[in-house]
Amino acid sequence: MATPSPDRLPVVLLGGVNLVRTLGLGAVPAIVAMPDPDEPAFASRYCNEAHLIPPFDAAEAAADAVVAIGRRLAGQYGRRVPLMYGSDDALQMIYAHRERLRRYFLFLVNEPDIAEALLEKDRFEALARSRGLPVPRALEWDGNGPGSLAAHAGPVLVKPRIKTDWYQSALRRRLFHGDAKARIFESGAEALADPAVALHRDQLLFQEYVSGDDGCLWSFHGVADAKGVLLDAFVGRKLRTYPPLTGESAFIELDDDDELAALGAEIAARLPLMGVFKMDFKKDARTGRWYLLEINARFNLWHYLGACNGVNLMRATYDYLVDGSRPLAPQSYATTYRWLALDLDWKAFRAMRAAGEIGTATWLASIAFSRNVCNVFSWSDPGPWLRLWNRRFARRWDRGSRRVLSVLRQWRSTAS
Repeated sequence: MATPSPDRLPVVLLGGVNLVRTLGLGAVPAIVAMPDPDEPAFASRYCNEAHLIPPFDAAEAAADAVVAIGRRLAGQYGRRVPLMYGSDDALQMIYAHRERLRRYFLFLVNEPDIAEALLEKDRFEALARSRGLPVPRALEWDGNGPGSLAAHAGPVLVKPRIKTDWYQSALRRRLFHGDAKARIFESGAEALADPAVALHRDQLLFQEYVSGDDGCLWSFHGVADAKGVLLDAFVGRKLRTYPPLTGESAFIELDDDDELAALGAEIAARLPLMGVFKMDFKKDARTGRWYLLEINARFNLWHYLGACNGVNLMRATYDYLVDGSRPLAPQSYATTYRWLALDLDWKAFRAMRAAGEIGTATWLASIAFSRNVCNVFSWSDPGPWLRLWNRRFARRWDRGSRRVLSVLRQWRSTAS
């Protein structure tokens, strides 16, 4: 673990390895507090302290643990310390206990009406339409008139209404297979006929599908001050996701697009947004029109890629929270490095190859001739990768040992 800097406030980070490395690249000390005992970030050289806390969905207990850390640090440094977060579950816990947490922590989050709308996709859709934001057309389950699933002949995107408690949910297991965050149906009629969709329809949103492959998926990342004024920002683009079109980022890059940057800044001001945010967009492959898919108000893996290319939104947030400083203008950045999750990209490649969309040589060349930073592995910070594989090996060894012992017990019982 790193040695704390005596003259710089640490950040208490409710987040993983990409975020602790982003803070490290900004020369900001990090104290990592997470509910997973196998968290790779605990082994990062940028982690000053590691704290195992209760799960975020046990909000009261998690808040108690985080408050205890904050109380100690506030006493040690004589002032509040920054708090940063990398998941919707952690953010929801902060929203629920913001007044307690503000006694010991510095953080900037949205006003309650905006905050809740960004966590619940049906409320976000209503908010977006009331503010005139360019979101895809919503489709209704009931009826057969215009705007209904029954009347919609084109492709339909189906996604969950609520972002939190997602990965362990029954809805994800039954309807969204693997790492998918949405599903695409060829028509409204096909979505209506699906038994799993019908069973969970009250938990789902239905939208007109915006045409285009993963290369049409873009994002605008920024941090805004307490008045919604943009401090710093960058634009990103997905190259591959798994599952393709509806899954997690597998291979991504920073890019320049003045039109999208202007649109993102306009949306941030129109809501307005405060603190960190990520806007997901899709550019319609047929019309070139930008559609806003969702907004996340938390720190995320893109910030590591941004920091590697010269724009560190976590450091910008830290400087604003600690002493109110801000860049004179949004910082320029390079597009040299890409971010790669090799395990997911391998799965994405196999799915795309099966669909005839990519060949082996093309996939290998896209990685080999690119300067990449990886999801977990880093030559300069190997601890998280070693911890990850050590824990995986230990679990496999434990399962294998139990199977061997079970076979031996059965053999002894039949031999006696």
